[in-house]
Amino acid sequence: MTFWIRRSTQVLMALGSLSLAAPAAAQDAAAAEELFNRGLADMGAGRYEAGCTALAESEQLDPQPGTLFTLAMCESRWGRVATAVTQLGNYLAWVERMSPAQKARQGHRPKVARDERERLAPRVPRLSLALPAGAPPGTVVLRDGSPLGPASLGVALPVDPGEHRMSTRAPGGPAWEQRVAIAEGETKALMLEIQLAPAPDAPAQLPAPDAPAQPPARATSPAGTQSQAPAAQKAPAAATAGKGFRTAAYVTGGLGVAGLVAGGVMGALVLGKRSVVSEHCGSAIRASNPKSCDATGLDAAQTGSTMALVSTVSFGVGLTALGAAAVLGLTAPGGAAPASPSGTMWIRGTVLQVGPSGTVLGAQGRF
Repeated sequence: MTFWIRRSTQVLMALGSLSLAAPAAAQDAAAAEELFNRGLADMGAGRYEAGCTALAESEQLDPQPGTLFTLAMCESRWGRVATAVTQLGNYLAWVERMSPAQKARQGHRPKVARDERERLAPRVPRLSLALPAGAPPGTVVLRDGSPLGPASLGVALPVDPGEHRMSTRAPGGPAWEQRVAIAEGETKALMLEIQLAPAPDAPAQLPAPDAPAQPPARATSPAGTQSQAPAAQKAPAAATAGKGFRTAAYVTGGLGVAGLVAGGVMGALVLGKRSVVSEHCGSAIRASNPKSCDATGLDAAQTGSTMALVSTVSFGVGLTALGAAAVLGLTAPGGAAPASPSGTMWIRGTVLQVGPSGTVLGAQGRF
């Protein structure tokens, strides 16, 4: 049978004499006695949370080995095995500091405390907390509201079974919180998270002042004369001029082709008039002179002559335009070398003959 005694009669008598000199200490002792009795009653009724809370307050007001032993046994029955093992260890350490007479007054409580501690030790859960790599210095870690120092991180520390609340806060950052449940005899390792402080807004950068205009550098030859850089600068202008030459060549060539087409059409019409002349001139009308024609043949001959002249002019214009286009293309800057200046290039087209016997077209020139 365990006797839940807070203190011995001798201790009460000593406190009674000391209370004459220290009223405040006597009041604390009286309050501690009342809390001890209330906690013991709640403990006996199975209300361990209320009973342990009252016993802890009594121990805080007036620490006594009997109160500490009773509090440890209350924590054990409540299921807070880690707290109970710690309190039992504190009680046994206190007993070790007692004199033989004081140890004798503890009776069998030291043995009960050792047996209970051995029974509870394997059931104590352990929880290891760690910060991620790169956590900023000064990060605060709390476990159930109590801070943990750097030495406590990464170590499997004993905790009571049940739910525990962990939180971290980096300097200047928001708090991060997580809850974890752990059972009797279980060991867990938890990597905590942190929320870094938001990056400060970057200050607005002033635009750089405009640099003064620098004159273009002129490269010089070893003798100190200017290099051929201006010649290189003329290249874009030459390319632009060459493009204009080639455009003119294309336009002129197009006109030349149009002239040749017109000359060809008129030449075809002249051939048509030839057949009319053949039917209305010479032997076709029983004339002894092969160049004699009736009115229809004469009209066809005159019209064919006019058309032949138009064809000649069209061919001449077309061939001249094509020749000019060739000259423009060959003499364009950046293009092929210009024609040899030894002679002048010219082209001329003409109708050599038109009449009852047919029309003869020709072209001549020099390149």
